[in-house]
Amino acid sequence: MRICVYCSSSDGVNPSFKRLASDFGKWLATEGHTLVYGGATGGLMTAVAESAFSNGGQVIGVIPPSVEKKGRKAPWPITFYEVSDLGERKKVMKEYADLFVVLPGSFGTMDEMLDTMAAGILGEHNKPMIMVNADGFFDHFLMLVERMKKEGMLSDCVYSYYVADNLQECISLIKNI
Repeated sequence: MRICVYCSSSDGVNPSFKRLASDFGKWLATEGHTLVYGGATGGLMTAVAESAFSNGGQVIGVIPPSVEKKGRKAPWPITFYEVSDLGERKKVMKEYADLFVVLPGSFGTMDEMLDTMAAGILGEHNKPMIMVNADGFFDHFLMLVERMKKEGMLSDCVYSYYVADNLQECISLIKNI
């Protein structure tokens, strides 16, 4: 299965999140899954991709010139797809993935996650998404979603996603999807 991971590229993140990403990368590789991700270095992106690669996994990086110009292209040998911009990056990652996993991250991660959710709502895909809510990272986002529902802004036909509180729950969901 090709699993797209959205996550932080920032260095200096919580070490437990880096362990989570690294452990997930190792699991992806040992289970024979392919990692699809943004092709950059830093933070959780390095942790998940380096771990998947070093454990024999196939890694696909989708990278725009803006990231490459900043010297953030992953150095290890993986399959790269160069795209024109961040919009095309999201489109290609959605096309290549069979499933999405969202690890902690900031604006880029949220942009990718929300774009994928919106595309699902519009019927552009029906691929599952799992948010790994490690240490309650997505609690406030999930509260916002509930508020949107309460205020009538989200209908019953909303793109469905799963929430896992830890890596073990995420893996269990992947195995049962």
